[in-house]
Amino acid sequence: MPGIQLSEPTPATTQGWRPFALGFRPFFLSAGLSALLLMGVWLILWHAGFSAEWYYGRIGWHTHEMLFGFAVAVVAGFLLTAVPNWTGVATPIGGWLAALAGVWLAGRLLPWFPATPPLLLALVDLAFLPLLLLALLRPLWRGRNRVNLVFIGLIGLMILANLLIHGDALGYWSEGAWRGTQLMLDSLLLILVFVAGRVMPFFVERAVVGATPRIYKPLEWAGYTLFGALIVAHLLAVSPKVAAILALLLGVVQAVRLANWWHPGILRIPILWVLFAGYLWLVLGLLALAAAHWGWLPRTSATHLLTVGAVGILTLGMMARVGLGHTGRTMRSATGMTVAFVLLNSAVVVRVFGPLLHAPWWWIWYTLSGLLWIVAFALFLWIYTPILLRPRVDGQPG
Repeated sequence: MPGIQLSEPTPATTQGWRPFALGFRPFFLSAGLSALLLMGVWLILWHAGFSAEWYYGRIGWHTHEMLFGFAVAVVAGFLLTAVPNWTGVATPIGGWLAALAGVWLAGRLLPWFPATPPLLLALVDLAFLPLLLLALLRPLWRGRNRVNLVFIGLIGLMILANLLIHGDALGYWSEGAWRGTQLMLDSLLLILVFVAGRVMPFFVERAVVGATPRIYKPLEWAGYTLFGALIVAHLLAVSPKVAAILALLLGVVQAVRLANWWHPGILRIPILWVLFAGYLWLVLGLLALAAAHWGWLPRTSATHLLTVGAVGILTLGMMARVGLGHTGRTMRSATGMTVAFVLLNSAVVVRVFGPLLHAPWWWIWYTLSGLLWIVAFALFLWIYTPILLRPRVDGQPG
C-alpha cells in the first residue's frame, strides 16, 4: 500500500483506549455487535416489512449480512492480526484501520436507507473486501512462507461471491444471489479449515500435557483438493450426486483430521474444546450436506449446521482466544464465556434438530435458537468489550 504508514506502533501503556491498535480490536467488536443486532432484528421483523429488504430481499438480507457482515468482520480481524505474526510485516493500524472499519460499517447501514442509489450501495459494500486484500497484500507477498498466499485467492473468491449477489440485486444477471451465497459460505468454510489446520494442533500441544496431535500431509492436501472441487461443483451447479459424493468424502477427511488432533485433556479447557465443537459441527454439516444433495435431508438443516455450528462457534472460539492472547492475558476463559460456548452449541441443536423432530413448532425452534445466539454474543460483548478497547495489560503494543 504505497504512501500508507504501516510501521509498528510505539510501546503502549496500560491506560486509556486503544480501539485501533491492531486489527482484531475494531473488527471483533464489530462482529460481536453485528451478531447480536442482526439476529435480534431478524427475529423481531420476521413477520413485518422493514426497509433493508428493498435491496437484497428479506432472506437475502439475512444471509448476506450474516456472511458479509458478521463473518467477514471476524475474518478481517483475524487476518489483520495473524498475518503480521506470520510474516513479520505490519498491517494498517490507527486511522487507516479506522477507515477500513468505517467502510465495513457503511456497507451494513446503507441498506436501511431506501433512498440510497442501488449502485452506490453495491459499490460501497463491494469495496470492503478489495480494501482488506490491499491491506494484506504487502505483508503476505513479503512473507517467507508462500503458503500464506492462499489467502489472496480465498479473499478473491469472497469478492466474486459478493459480485454475484450484487449483480443479481442490480438486475445484471439472474441466479447470482444463491450462487454467490453458496460460494461465500464455501469460501468461509475453507478459510476455517485452513486456519484450523495451522492453529488447532499448536493450541493442543501447548495447552494439554502429553498431547501429540498428528498431521498427515496427504490427508491435508486431500481435504483442500476435495474442498476446491466442491466449490467448483456448487458454483457450476453440477449434478447433485457429484456434489453429494464430494461433500461425503470431504466430511470423512475432516473427521479423520479432527480425530488426529484429539486428546481427552481438551475437555478440561473450554477455550480449546469450543474449537473442537465447532469443527465437529463442520464435519456433521458436510455429511448432512451430502445427505441433502441426495434428497435425504432438508438443505436448510445442513446449511445451519455449517453456519450457526461451524462458522458461529469456530469464530466465537477464535475471537475469545485471540482477544486474550493479543492483549497479554492468560489463556483462560471467563466463566461467562464458557456459558456462551454452551449456549451457542445449544442454539445449533435447537435450530437444526428441533424442526426435524416436530416441524409444526418451527417458529418456536427458530426463536429459541436465535435467542440462545443473542445471549451467547451478549456475553461475549460484556466480557470482551473492555478487553478490545483497553491497552494490553503487559504494556506491549498491539
